[in-house]
Amino acid sequence: MKAATFEFLRQRFSSYYGNARLIPPPSVPQREWAFIFFEPDAADTHMRRHLGFETRDEVFSYIRSMVPAHAYYSTAYYSRPGAPTMGEKGWLGADLIFDLDADHLMRGPYDRMLERVREETEKLLEMLTGELGFSQKDVEVVFSGGRGYHVHVRDPAVRDFGSSERREIIDYVCGIGLDPGRVLSHRTHSPRGWHHRYIDALAEYLLWLESLEEKERVATLTALEGVGKTTAEEFIRRVPSILSLLESAPADLSLRDPVISRVIRGLSSDREGRFLALLRDRAALADEPVTTDTKRLIRMPSSLHGGSGFRVTPLAPGELPGFDPLVDAVVFSDREVAVEVAFPLTMPILGSVYRLEKGYARVPEALAVFLCCRGAAEIAGGSRA
Repeated sequence: MKAATFEFLRQRFSSYYGNARLIPPPSVPQREWAFIFFEPDAADTHMRRHLGFETRDEVFSYIRSMVPAHAYYSTAYYSRPGAPTMGEKGWLGADLIFDLDADHLMRGPYDRMLERVREETEKLLEMLTGELGFSQKDVEVVFSGGRGYHVHVRDPAVRDFGSSERREIIDYVCGIGLDPGRVLSHRTHSPRGWHHRYIDALAEYLLWLESLEEKERVATLTALEGVGKTTAEEFIRRVPSILSLLESAPADLSLRDPVISRVIRGLSSDREGRFLALLRDRAALADEPVTTDTKRLIRMPSSLHGGSGFRVTPLAPGELPGFDPLVDAVVFSDREVAVEVAFPLTMPILGSVYRLEKGYARVPEALAVFLCCRGAAEIAGGSRA
């Protein structure tokens, strides 16, 4: 990063922090704090952590004077958060955190990635409040400022959960470890849950299987572990009756029948197969290690993301459907700034789409900050006609 770009970003971030209403997490004195700063020509990223503050004003004063590129706090509560080692901090519990990142879901244009990860976050919120019993008042959604969302659950009932209990929750929302026999035999009057998701996915798979030519059907099933040609042919013959059962009485679909059992268990163990892909489409694909980690650092809502310049934006769950990060998380102006673009790119921001070629360009300040943070542009020197 050139000196002019470094100075531009630091000035813009300083201006924001000097005027913004900052939002601290609950229990500031029990949180560890960490920061990454703008460092021109630094080969490696250095984090300054193991910091503790007694009050929110101390946190705000530090941020405004130091102007970090990234600001984090611990999801855990500690008796001595500023202690230099994790063992000395005195763990008291932790919020339940979910991290949904578009990088784990798809590759493509930035705006499409943001749309996709919002859909995944909406699925997660429905599971948390509609199936796992968390109250919306204990759930906060935060746009990360980058390519995803964080979901914070601050229900005191889960604060003391260890990694194993958190693993059970993330396995549920991600649909990991589903046992076909138990899922199919589960009788419930609820329209929600994995019983219904599994049935819907299996029905969709069977309808797809029926659409294939006879040889393709047999080849598809015999590719499954434990399924031979005779089993495949018999299962295909029964597909219409199985579909009827899935619609009217799925709990009567017995996996004690060897033909049905071999195929369904084969489908459920085929990691790269179509059926598990259909199940994943019905899951909420959060980042598992983040949820199981009881000592995680997370971005501070209302801070800026040093990789985009966007605001790390807190939302109530009901605000998510109408939230547009490329408008609502943008804090900088539309005044023109001259930049040298590193490569051709297209970027939507503040309701307009900018198509830039490599080289000199004049763009809105908000886009200039984004491009410079991303390493896709430098501040242009001198004047141009």
